[in-house]
Amino acid sequence: MTTIDTLPPLRDVINTHDLKARKSLGQNFLLDLNLTAKIARQAGDMSGCDVLEIGPGPGGLTRGLLAEGARRVLAIEKDKRCLPALNEIAEAYPGRLTVIEGDALEIDPLAYLTPPIRIAANLPYNVGTELLVRWLTPAEWPPFWDSLTLMFQREVAERIVAKPGSKAYGRLALLAQWRADARIVMNLPPEAFTPPPKVSSAVVHLTALPEPRFPADPAVLNRVVAMAFNQRRKMLRSALKAAAPDIEDRLIAAGIKPTERAEQLSLEAFCALAREIAKP
Repeated sequence: MTTIDTLPPLRDVINTHDLKARKSLGQNFLLDLNLTAKIARQAGDMSGCDVLEIGPGPGGLTRGLLAEGARRVLAIEKDKRCLPALNEIAEAYPGRLTVIEGDALEIDPLAYLTPPIRIAANLPYNVGTELLVRWLTPAEWPPFWDSLTLMFQREVAERIVAKPGSKAYGRLALLAQWRADARIVMNLPPEAFTPPPKVSSAVVHLTALPEPRFPADPAVLNRVVAMAFNQRRKMLRSALKAAAPDIEDRLIAAGIKPTERAEQLSLEAFCALAREIAKP
């Protein structure tokens, strides 16, 4: 077996520290270090970047990121059982790995990172989508990150890159593609993980755009998109009737037929509608 560093194989690390994956934490560990290094390479040249990793577990991707040249890695881990294994990695890469125990939803990574910043993570299934939406919807744009290289259930990954008219098309696709270039760069079968999940996984790479593709108020766009897809089978004039009392007129002003449905509407059309609804 090829190794990427001088540390023990991950299976040995898991046995040494008795790290059985916990379903309650959304954990599924990748044990193949060649695979974690390949995922790390999807983030591009990291030699001049700090990298944020969420849910490193026993540190497979962490080691991949460091071996592939990340300037510094900040690893946020909620499971204290994993900390000894992560601290061993920190000792093997002096000054390049900071490990914080805590909830990624509650920690400000900017207190520990220096731009340029990339995010790379095998996200815990139970918080992955929420973290992605947070990273895509900051108050100011461009965001603190340059790119996201994230592993999700394949179904979620397909929702991020979906196009109008497809079953997967919805809020995630619009939020991601409004402000970023998004593409699936790797697919992983269940047997790549320990324990194997019931679904396949995929790695999505998102690169932040300097500015959104089309002008729109972020809060209004997010609200309109959420309302539209909460009732995606309804015509837009019905699904969005709470957005404005004269919604049919505003749809027409935005160049949209009131009888259309959310899954038929392009990103550009949603942005045009958000601008119309934002008008007094």
